[in-house]
Amino acid sequence: MTAAPSEPRLPDAAGDRTVVGANLSLPLFRALSGVLAGHPYLKVVVDRTEGTWHLLDTHVHPFHVDYIAIRVLGMTLEELDAELDAFNASVYMAPDRRFLLGVLSLHADEDADGRERPFLVLETTEADTMSGPLLEEFYRFVRGRVDGRLPLLLKPANHGQEHELAKVSEVHVPRILSHELFGNRTRTCLNPGEAEGRLRYFRTREEYQEAAAGLGWSDIVAMPCLPDDVPRVAGFVNTAPITPLSHTNVLASGWGIPNAIVRDLDALVRDKGLDGAWVRYRVREDEITLSRLAAEPSLERPVWHQQRIRLDAPWLEDAPVLALHRLRREDRDCYGTKAANLGELHHVLDSRTADLTVFHARPRPPRADLLAHLAARLGEPDADRERLRVAAAERVAATVRAPEGVALPFRLHHLFLTSSPALQQGIGKLKMALELEAFDVVDTLCLHLQQLVRSTPVPDDVARAVLQSVPGALDADSRLVVRSSSNAEDLPGFSAAGIYDSVTTVRGADQLLDAVRQVWGSLLSARSVRLRHEYGISLDDTYMGVIVQEYVPADLGGVLVTCNPTRREDFRNVYLNCSPGSPERVVDGTVLPHQYLYNTVEGGGRTVDVGSSGRDLDAATRTSLAGLALTGRLLQSHFSGDDVDGALDIEWLMTAEGTFRLVQIRPYAR
Repeated sequence: MTAAPSEPRLPDAAGDRTVVGANLSLPLFRALSGVLAGHPYLKVVVDRTEGTWHLLDTHVHPFHVDYIAIRVLGMTLEELDAELDAFNASVYMAPDRRFLLGVLSLHADEDADGRERPFLVLETTEADTMSGPLLEEFYRFVRGRVDGRLPLLLKPANHGQEHELAKVSEVHVPRILSHELFGNRTRTCLNPGEAEGRLRYFRTREEYQEAAAGLGWSDIVAMPCLPDDVPRVAGFVNTAPITPLSHTNVLASGWGIPNAIVRDLDALVRDKGLDGAWVRYRVREDEITLSRLAAEPSLERPVWHQQRIRLDAPWLEDAPVLALHRLRREDRDCYGTKAANLGELHHVLDSRTADLTVFHARPRPPRADLLAHLAARLGEPDADRERLRVAAAERVAATVRAPEGVALPFRLHHLFLTSSPALQQGIGKLKMALELEAFDVVDTLCLHLQQLVRSTPVPDDVARAVLQSVPGALDADSRLVVRSSSNAEDLPGFSAAGIYDSVTTVRGADQLLDAVRQVWGSLLSARSVRLRHEYGISLDDTYMGVIVQEYVPADLGGVLVTCNPTRREDFRNVYLNCSPGSPERVVDGTVLPHQYLYNTVEGGGRTVDVGSSGRDLDAATRTSLAGLALTGRLLQSHFSGDDVDGALDIEWLMTAEGTFRLVQIRPYAR
């Protein structure tokens, strides 16, 4: 609900209606409040020294620290900027602090007779480290000054506060957890944005499949859970819960289109006649609206229709099958981006020469950098850059491992394709259909080619190169995982998340060769061909490398992105999703995963959603995940290149022993 401590900027104070010392009634709350995430909220400051509290006019005082420093303590903005981190520590972390800072938000539920019943929720900012006694004192102070007819609940702002509150009786401090409060939220932002288009509402997968071929760039597609093969359109609307890290939302992020969960879409469609109507669709973190337009708008074709991506020429000569640990990032032209990144990860973990402090060393005005915060996260006594570089490298190497496996080069894919005249003829027909934009036959040609790829024998020299290089290839009891690694993915403006195949249950030589052909064939799926064609990516330049990894049993699997997907300006938080088993369950929408935000600056984490399981993970596992989140942030310093704020998308496994394996690392579409 609340944001972590933000950079203060004092707005014009004219007309300030801030109230000091008064009891809070519902009319006064409404007069002073703003709206965040769809709920009215009011910032409050308790002054323990003076024994009073301040109810801030939200429109005038967006930040607690501004008000305290400048209005109460008489500091200037320049003085505050100069010691911002120390000041934040004094109000959010000091056990003997003078001020208690929080937010009151207004919510409603239904009583036994179905009547709406308002109630208030009190919480601190996310980075606050209040102890149990201090939380109880804060609650009691506010409870004594709020209209007694309004129920008041305390919501712990992070896992540390949950632990502290466990020591306090719920009789003394009634409480509610974040997922209990927001788990049934009617509307949830997944990817911010705005679009005008025609709303196409499909209540079942069958309805969608019947109309999918006719969807165009000006449509806004709504359905319970969008399929991964949805074409590029103007916007997405989900009517059932889904994570921001699903494949479809990663596509929405990469495409820059709005996406949200709108559970009351049935009512909107019924009351306003929106199905098939032209609408304006706005998705913000604090507001999601669908409003009918008076007439069909005059829309220009989007810029991406003219966008053309040119690939670097793939290297097809004399590239051998290599163990992943022998690859580096520059090998992407032979083995694909995914394989090259995993090789680079091996290098980072083994050599420890990479500077993993770059993200924290970047200026964050008014701060010169975040190195002091990094020192605190790493348990270092000071912010000496060289010392932190060593500590960061050691922390990452101690937290995660890179997968063992081999990378098959583009050369093997090329040899396979050129071994079959039938494949060459089919590809020629597909290229001609694309040139003529004969899309009515493209899907049929693609389906035929995929079937042909799977039935065409692998040439003997290619089969030998694979089977002799993959450990366990001939062992029917050894399980392998086969993943895609194309040169036509993870490109600026074109992520291709989820459009190529992986095969996770491979045993023995025959299954291995079948899986390799399936991954090669996914480069010719109708969906991937159409998407690449929209960006001008030539079929001639597109090749598929393959990663063959050992299968590692996992108690937990997931995805983390080193950003907050719904608030891109938030440089503090890493968003992490997980569920029992493999990461694929998180991104394919088959389950609703556990969802967490971990603060990699001030520390701490909080549960966003407990997912399909209905219960949170244990405290020890959540602590381990916090360490994984920090590791992802540190790796961002190396893998994001010149754009240090360029987020990473990392797939990972946690074994029964509690160790983490990273199985994929790629840029996150922004």
